[in-house]
Amino acid sequence: MVSEKDFRIARWIALVAGLLGALFAVATPFLPVTQTTAQLNWPQNGKLGNIQAPLMSQVPIDLNATIPCSAVATLPEQGGMLLATAPPQGDRAALEALFVRVSDTSVDVVDRNAVVASAERAAMDQCSSIVISSDRDRTTASFEGMTKEIERPIPGQPGAVETVRVPVQGQLAGDLRPQIVGVFSDLKGSVPQGLSLTSTIDSRFSSSPSLIKLIAIVAAVLCTLIALGALAKLDGSDGRGHRRFLPRNWLKPTWADGAVIGTLLVWHFVGANTSDDGYILSMVRVAPDAGYMANYFRWYGVPEAPFGWYYYVIQVFAEVSTASPWVRVPALICAILCWMVISREVVPRLGNAVKRSQVALWTGGLVFLAFWLPFDNGLRSEPIVALGALLTWVSIERAIATGRLLPAGMAVLIAAFTLAAAPTGLMCVAALLAGIRPLVRIVVRRHRQFSTIPLLAPIASAGLLVLVVVYGDQTFAGIQEANRVRQATGPNLAWYEDYLRYYYMFVETVDGSLARRFAFLVMLLCLFTTLLVLLRRRQVPGVASGPTWRLMGIVFGTIFFMMFNPTKWTHHFGAYAGIAGSLAAVTAVVVSQSALRSRKNRAIFLAGLLFVLALSFSGINGYWYVSSYGVPWFDKTISLRGINSNTVMLILFGLALALVGWYALREDYVKPVPSVKTKRGRRIRKFAAIPLTVVVGLMVAFEVLSLVKGATQQYPAYSLARSNTDAIGGNACGLANDVLVESDPNGGRLEPIVDPARPFTDPNDPLAGTGAVGFTPNGVPSDLSADAVEVKPGTGNTSNQSVGAAFAEGESAGTGGGEGARGVNGSTVALPFGLDPAQTPILGSYQEGVQQPAHLESAWYGLPARSDDSPLVVISAAGRIASKDDTGADKYGQSLLVEYGTRAPDGSVTPLGTYLPRDIGPFPSWRNLRVPVADLPAEANAVRIVANDPILIGDQWLAFTPPRVPKLRTLDSYIGRDQPVLLDWAVGLQFPCQRPFAHKNGVAEVANYRILPDRPLAISSTDTWQAQEFGGPLGFTQMLANRVTIPTYLKDDWARDWGSLERYDQHLRAEPAQLETGTATRTGLWTPGPLRVF
Repeated sequence: MVSEKDFRIARWIALVAGLLGALFAVATPFLPVTQTTAQLNWPQNGKLGNIQAPLMSQVPIDLNATIPCSAVATLPEQGGMLLATAPPQGDRAALEALFVRVSDTSVDVVDRNAVVASAERAAMDQCSSIVISSDRDRTTASFEGMTKEIERPIPGQPGAVETVRVPVQGQLAGDLRPQIVGVFSDLKGSVPQGLSLTSTIDSRFSSSPSLIKLIAIVAAVLCTLIALGALAKLDGSDGRGHRRFLPRNWLKPTWADGAVIGTLLVWHFVGANTSDDGYILSMVRVAPDAGYMANYFRWYGVPEAPFGWYYYVIQVFAEVSTASPWVRVPALICAILCWMVISREVVPRLGNAVKRSQVALWTGGLVFLAFWLPFDNGLRSEPIVALGALLTWVSIERAIATGRLLPAGMAVLIAAFTLAAAPTGLMCVAALLAGIRPLVRIVVRRHRQFSTIPLLAPIASAGLLVLVVVYGDQTFAGIQEANRVRQATGPNLAWYEDYLRYYYMFVETVDGSLARRFAFLVMLLCLFTTLLVLLRRRQVPGVASGPTWRLMGIVFGTIFFMMFNPTKWTHHFGAYAGIAGSLAAVTAVVVSQSALRSRKNRAIFLAGLLFVLALSFSGINGYWYVSSYGVPWFDKTISLRGINSNTVMLILFGLALALVGWYALREDYVKPVPSVKTKRGRRIRKFAAIPLTVVVGLMVAFEVLSLVKGATQQYPAYSLARSNTDAIGGNACGLANDVLVESDPNGGRLEPIVDPARPFTDPNDPLAGTGAVGFTPNGVPSDLSADAVEVKPGTGNTSNQSVGAAFAEGESAGTGGGEGARGVNGSTVALPFGLDPAQTPILGSYQEGVQQPAHLESAWYGLPARSDDSPLVVISAAGRIASKDDTGADKYGQSLLVEYGTRAPDGSVTPLGTYLPRDIGPFPSWRNLRVPVADLPAEANAVRIVANDPILIGDQWLAFTPPRVPKLRTLDSYIGRDQPVLLDWAVGLQFPCQRPFAHKNGVAEVANYRILPDRPLAISSTDTWQAQEFGGPLGFTQMLANRVTIPTYLKDDWARDWGSLERYDQHLRAEPAQLETGTATRTGLWTPGPLRVF
């Protein structure tokens, strides 16, 4: 038996341990950390040489350089570069970097395209050294020992001037620190005496907890656990024993469990992923080397904290394997736990009628699935938020039902950690606020016995404990700076712009797809249906009003709190999954009860359901990136034989409205609805909610079958289902095993066939064949910029969020035209894809001025023996060429056909037919047309190009190179798994075997390759999101290197634009910099100053 003394001791323990736990947790952000300091010094190892050191923050904390003036004389007469922090030819190098350059007449110090100081080269013998300094306040340069004559006004003598000698120096005020991607110089030979560059790198986030901070963290955890244990003891003062944690039969399976969990398991392998999966996977893969979880695709490498502890869970999984089915297991676990909580904890608390109703249980499960499938099958944090919100609500309800505070303490603990997982975790705050009144009653009732602070201190400690996770290895000042950078860089929309989130849901993009619209609208239907019924009837038999109101309060509260999220993407709605399923369960019972009162009520609910379907089916059946491969109607609204599904649903909605009117007019003149005691009344009550259950069930089935159809349609080509299945068998490299790379575009050349009966017009140009008209070696315009792509508002992770549509421009590297070296047939057109102009002729029909018809039949080219590693005939082409897109729709352009035939021993060729090459675009840039060898007859052993351009419009032209049959190899074998690669944020999950470039101590590794998604996604999202001005990696990768697009093809899906592969050819040969590192103890308020952002 527990004595009063035991309760007094427990009271003091709860008070002291709770306050100490809260104190230790609050102190954690301000306690010191051990920072790894980093300094860049040059020259290195006593040698002159270029070094690479791209800074994640782009600019250093400070830079100091000294160059002996005698070094100027070692440069050639035309000049050169004494020192630079970027290759001069790099993208935006002149605008961002520092250069000390020498011409034949002057020596200039130029910072960010502004001259800091300049001196005459001929006077360098007067100068001892050039001294440069740059920090966040000013940038200065001086030529030590050198002076110059200037005229200046004489004070007090208007109009009078005097000639004086002043030092040759200059200064730029403000934060004009140069970007550093390395140190480069034209100096050769031995290191001149006094030559040096020293720069302090911003490594403020490379830190670990100090001993005192670790002690505080451990103390906070222990004190919180002790305090919650003491609170549990105090709860026992009511004389009742503690309820078991899991009720009896909690693990007993049901048919609903089989349906819901079975669907989740199937979807785990065949279902669509979320937009940020590649983003997050790349982050967690580089975090161990970096020492913290950085957002290295944007925001200058600042940490994800205060949100993002959930990513460390994914990191643990990624350290075992990066295969998609494995790293998404945490989301699958969250899904199963959500369902278990809904079916075992939520449904029984909503009332006896809900508990006993199988329709309610199945409706809740199906609505949960309708939310989970399109929103939560990935690495984003919505799954843990959905689970955390459910557990918070259940814990609050348990506290209210038992009159005890330990469940409330657990609710606060869960809510705090859920909030630290993602901003949408504010939904848990809504759950706490929804139950605050009953909880206050419990505290008021018990404070006379134990006083208030011993009851609240453990709860406060539990809520603040999350600070030890958020600030475990970071400082308060560091996280504040990270938040400032994110707000300054954006997207950072105001609370009153949250309407955009709902507007985006109704734009025809994958972010506003059929599946996503349906899930969200069904939740709103359930919410307002339940709300209206409870407002009218106050109490529904068998429904617990208090928990139901609090459940609805969570939805309304979340809608309010989401207004303060800085971004307005629709994927945040995935956090509603658990709450929506719970709400649907109670709605099924509420509708059944309401249906007994009026036929009109049943018709109104049916009309509402049909209106939801009409709005939903006005969206496309699309999913993100590769998830859409093979999916029917992935780019359009669902229709059959020209009849749009949304039109059908709208007509049915109109008929339902007419039925509502009919019932309303007859309501006063017909018999009342049957009583629940009658057989018919019981049947109405049981099946009134069935339309909702059936519709949601059909929608879930449609979503699953759409992805299954996509997988079967694609087979044996790449699909998510096939890739995930392969991963289970050990082949876990995703797209890298299906993307085939043309490693040597010049190695697959075909030899022309000389037909004695049809000699070439020009023996040195077989591509022109015999009698070509209008095609010339330079018949290509200089500008081949690709057509713009419409970017619909709401497209995920575009650089800004707005209402109107935008247009994105861009093309693969090296395909935008220009002038190159003179080629084998006299062409000076710049060739793409690394094609050698000395071996590759070009012909085009573009003509300056008046256009003339053009037509051509090239020479026949012999095909090699067929082999698995040469499945394609490839033609590099530009212009507007008639073709079919991947949906089978015609694309207008001029005719280019590949004619195939059989070669006779005498050199003559018998034509067998023509083939329309597959063209993935874009117009009019260079791209590779492809003809699958397997589509040609077995006897075909020769091909030629037949081109015709009869349209005399200036933009209707075409150009091409000879056909080739290249050797192809998988991207995985071509790049390997050890080279550093820039995996665009959209593609990381599809290339889990390629290694993303690392970063450590504020310096990034130099990537050798870049893998991009399909062109529309690349130019609208990844190119902009990762851009220089937003602190992304393109700010240094493209400053260091020239980009070359390598031809690639998706195996067995030859007409698919899967993405592209770029090789980075460094502008200047350089070695990775060797940093001078050390350690320093920093307090939680220490800062080296604000990061420089655009």
